[in-house]
Amino acid sequence: MTETMAQHGDFGPGTGAPATRERVQDWFYILNPNRDSLNGEPSDKETMRRLAHENPELDFWLSRRNRMNPGDRLWFFFTSPQSEVAAVAEVDNEPREDRGDPDFGYRVDATLLPGPTEALYGHPVGRDELELVQVRSVQKVKPGALKILLARAGL
Repeated sequence: MTETMAQHGDFGPGTGAPATRERVQDWFYILNPNRDSLNGEPSDKETMRRLAHENPELDFWLSRRNRMNPGDRLWFFFTSPQSEVAAVAEVDNEPREDRGDPDFGYRVDATLLPGPTEALYGHPVGRDELELVQVRSVQKVKPGALKILLARAGL
């Protein structure tokens, strides 16, 4: 895992800045509940669902900057126990440099979307529906998969 907060522990609060672009990009953000954590808690879909309602502003590690912009969406793909997308967030700010870790030199603030995350939690999108040949830590969502994700999330 190269771009998530795997091996690093906690995600902190984001800033909640408004979107400033017209064209939204969509990204898969891979979480392995067996290795990644959210403020010391497992990064599973139950935790993400709860955080979407209680504390939706988070920040996530990236190994490279990526071309994320405010308003882009992060679709959280959980690797276990089922390989599926069951949460979504909106990027608050462009990724920023964090020189504290040479392997994960960037962070991005994002806010979990409670309604769409609840919808995905109830009816997640499995890997077989996502056109994912290879699972990398952060990657763009393909158009066919995006159509399914948006429908399931009610967006």
